[in-house]
Amino acid sequence: MVQSVKTIYPENRIPSARKKRRISSKLSPWLFLTPAIAIFSLYVIFPIVDSIWLSFFEWDGLGEKEWVGLENYRELFDSDAFYTSLTNNFLWLIFFMLAPPCGLAIALFLNQQVKGIRVVKSLFFFPFVISQVVVGLVFAWFYDPSFGLFNIVLGSLGFEPISILANEDYVTYGIIVAGLWPQISYCMILYLTGLNNLDPEQLEAARLDGAKKWRMLWYVVLPQLRPATFIAVVVTVIGALRSFDLVATMTAGGPWGSSTVLAYQMYEESIFNYRMGYGAAVSVVLFLIMDIYIAYFLWRMLRSEK
Repeated sequence: MVQSVKTIYPENRIPSARKKRRISSKLSPWLFLTPAIAIFSLYVIFPIVDSIWLSFFEWDGLGEKEWVGLENYRELFDSDAFYTSLTNNFLWLIFFMLAPPCGLAIALFLNQQVKGIRVVKSLFFFPFVISQVVVGLVFAWFYDPSFGLFNIVLGSLGFEPISILANEDYVTYGIIVAGLWPQISYCMILYLTGLNNLDPEQLEAARLDGAKKWRMLWYVVLPQLRPATFIAVVVTVIGALRSFDLVATMTAGGPWGSSTVLAYQMYEESIFNYRMGYGAAVSVVLFLIMDIYIAYFLWRMLRSEK
């Protein structure tokens, strides 16, 4: 019997080969992931850590760095400009949450087999493919009190022209509307993709059970769209908190700093005021707000799935 085992497994070669294959199967994913991990660490993790470290210094970007500890943060939290930026960012966050439901409504409208629907879809896709700078310029013309379409419509209704981008009370809301235009298109694309991947067996079973319209949407369609909803909300939150392009293009933070946001304040302090450490402190605060909100949303999503 011993001789037969030795004949089958001479010098334990086969078990050794199995062991090597097991080790290789464990190492292979890490070997493939190594380039991605290296690039992610170099271009994401290192800049984050470096920004946090830089926020404890006073630095003009050229000379020697001077350690100031928490002084940048003390100055930041005593600054009225910071609270204006923070308030505007929360306004962006609140109103940007309209993008996922609006995108879902448009996706449900476009998800039908009707003649000419492809042309309509392309019109709704258009805002997503153009640059944010172009969006800003288009809406700046749209709001222009002299020849803008917005004030032409107001005039036809008997109202006086309103200079949206020069009014401290309206300017932030005007820029948010401009930002919602492409954001709704992005959410619409996500939901259209999700609607095209719905399980037809679940839909047919729901129809046989008598589910129609709102019940079908709430109990059958929306649960299957949960991954698309998750991506839409996370991307929308990130887009609201890092809003920069439209503010820089349309108002440059004006009038009198009333439309500035944290991302633009960080840019202004670092580039124009030569205060890299102070700008880094603004970026750290923005990063923490973003992380806390997304972590909370992830926790809610995982809890609901359990």
